[in-house]
Amino acid sequence: MNRVPELRGDHLRLRELHAADHEPFARILTHRVLTRYLGIDRMDAGQAHTAFAQSLAQPHTHPRRKYTLAVCAPDDDALVGTMGLLVEDYGSNAMLTSLALLPGAPVRGHGHEAGRLLMAYGFGHLRLHRIWAGHRSDHHFMPQVMRAAGLRPEATLRQLFRTQGCWHDVTTYATVAPEWKSQATPRELAILDGAAHLDRV
Repeated sequence: MNRVPELRGDHLRLRELHAADHEPFARILTHRVLTRYLGIDRMDAGQAHTAFAQSLAQPHTHPRRKYTLAVCAPDDDALVGTMGLLVEDYGSNAMLTSLALLPGAPVRGHGHEAGRLLMAYGFGHLRLHRIWAGHRSDHHFMPQVMRAAGLRPEATLRQLFRTQGCWHDVTTYATVAPEWKSQATPRELAILDGAAHLDRV
């Protein structure tokens, strides 16, 4: 198995999905508001179940390309959101995906930290060189989240995907390993520098 160890930040932590996460995971994918900006249409219960089963199986794939992790409060194991990383088939690149937090989540306001923890793991353990992310161009809250994660604006991709019957532009951001490491926090540097010693769980 290719499992990610727990990644702990100041305000939240990331862990692999558990079977008990099905209900809150499905709540995200079937939620009218939460799926609005995810780049997917709102799912029905059956579709959400299939998506959860596929995500739960990710640690069993070789090589592993998809990492969908649970976002949890520091002192509570309940899933309150998701954060993902998609490793591309060429080069040393990956895309951050699937940042979503349930309404009322105690970690709200710190979503960028989930991205930063996963980038530390990507630049460290996965030895990636470049990580990028994007958001719908009409999602006006996301630029500050992207910048807080240490990502720089790059481009606007016109009509990249279609949901809710409309085509949407996407604004992209990126960073490269040397640049991002220069502004990493002590916790993030510990993940980066300890990459060779991370315990498998």
